[in-house]
Amino acid sequence: MELFATFKICSTGLSAQRAKMDIITSNLANANTTNTPEGGPYKRKRITFTEDPLKKGFDKTLGDAVRGVKIKQVTEDQEGIKRVYDPAHPDADKEGFVSFPNVNVMMEMSDMIVANRSYEACATAFDAAKNMAQTAMNIGK
Repeated sequence: MELFATFKICSTGLSAQRAKMDIITSNLANANTTNTPEGGPYKRKRITFTEDPLKKGFDKTLGDAVRGVKIKQVTEDQEGIKRVYDPAHPDADKEGFVSFPNVNVMMEMSDMIVANRSYEACATAFDAAKNMAQTAMNIGK
């Protein structure tokens, strides 16, 4: 197996979790945005991942088993838009209702904790692989 394969896999995990954190941050920042350039309230964004096979550097035994991760897509969650009666609000419709985003702050915060822990796990794995590589290089001394 290639020496730097673990670094490649860890880097895909770090990038994926950073992107997830960016989406969560956007959702939290827009939790009360009632007007967007597209019209209507902000819609919660969701990110999905898919596995990403490493294309080279593996022997036949590990070639199909070891994979990284990549972003599959970012979608808007269309469900759960809240309508609140507030005729004094500048974005109220003719009936006096305002549409608020479908962002649940508690759910976003728990997703943030999961993304943070996943990022930390990838960083720890990267550090462990680095220490193993350094130990291997010191064997010949």
